[in-house]
Amino acid sequence: MTSPVQSLYTWYRSIIRTSKYRWVIIFGTLAYLLSPFDLLPDVIPGIGQIDDVALMSLLLVETSQMLLEKVRRNSKTTVDASDRVDDTPITVDVPHAS
Repeated sequence: MTSPVQSLYTWYRSIIRTSKYRWVIIFGTLAYLLSPFDLLPDVIPGIGQIDDVALMSLLLVETSQMLLEKVRRNSKTTVDASDRVDDTPITVDVPHAS
């Protein structure tokens, strides 16, 4: 059985990777971070910042992973297109029918 924190993490990760809701989740997360209303009030020293730090690190990790995957995909297609080093034509030997 998964914990509520693990379930929330899994949900957040899957929803942010869905392009339809990506920007809604990103702006919603930023609005929550800037909002004075939190699950753990910020007026409690130390404890009040736990949810903000956890959510901010989750947002940064997921967006950076998505950007890295996009860069890797783009660089892979570029490398595949320029995979051949030399410009010599490829010749194919076809056997003659006797």
